[in-house]
Amino acid sequence: MLNEGLKMNQRNGNVVLITGASSGIGRATASLFAAKGASLVLVARRKERLEAVAAEAKALGGQAIIVAGDLRDEATSLAAVRAAKETFGRIDILIANAGTGNYKNLVETTAAEYDEIMDGNFKSTWLIARHTAPVMLAQKSGQILLVSSVAGLYGYAGEATYSAAKFAQMGFAQGLDTELRPHGIKVGVINPGGVKTEFAIGKGRTEQEVAASDMLEARDVASTILFVCSQPASARVIQVRIQPMCESVF
Repeated sequence: MLNEGLKMNQRNGNVVLITGASSGIGRATASLFAAKGASLVLVARRKERLEAVAAEAKALGGQAIIVAGDLRDEATSLAAVRAAKETFGRIDILIANAGTGNYKNLVETTAAEYDEIMDGNFKSTWLIARHTAPVMLAQKSGQILLVSSVAGLYGYAGEATYSAAKFAQMGFAQGLDTELRPHGIKVGVINPGGVKTEFAIGKGRTEQEVAASDMLEARDVASTILFVCSQPASARVIQVRIQPMCESVF
């Protein structure tokens, strides 16, 4: 059962807004929530891919609408929240999953790449949380779950800038937990290790390396997200680190 501590939309089940929903962890998460009867608001840049994810969700028994846009732009977050309210009347769960990777040493990283990494990971998270929080405050309930990384817990060579963005997500989540918990809103973070997705392909990873690796499957992380969002009202999961068996702890 999805988060039984949240008020339920009697027609459609929980309303779940997922960013970065067109592929990888976001797409896998959408499938699992749809199979539980959730109503989904799917957000990402690639409209055709979002339409395919929405069709899959509906086939699995859920409902879905899409909002295509770049989450680095405030207009996309505003549109996503507005669409959720107009279509479903509420937002019960936010999965802030959108992100970008570019694995380079500091001296090889340009200022433009810094902006891309910081905005693609942290600004996108800040904006969607900023505009979702008022909805949840009005409801006096909700759950915000950020998808960060083990790079948000430890710094790795060749990932200093990426780690900085992911560490920012961690501090943001901790502050939000303190700020929003008195209003009945849960805030948590998922810290995955390497995942077999198209993330960072051509920017430090190759398709061949990812395919041949023993990294996590996107569904592994999605299952963890579903578990966190299935806790009763009296319990919250603050942080979960999930790593493949092949990956050592720092």
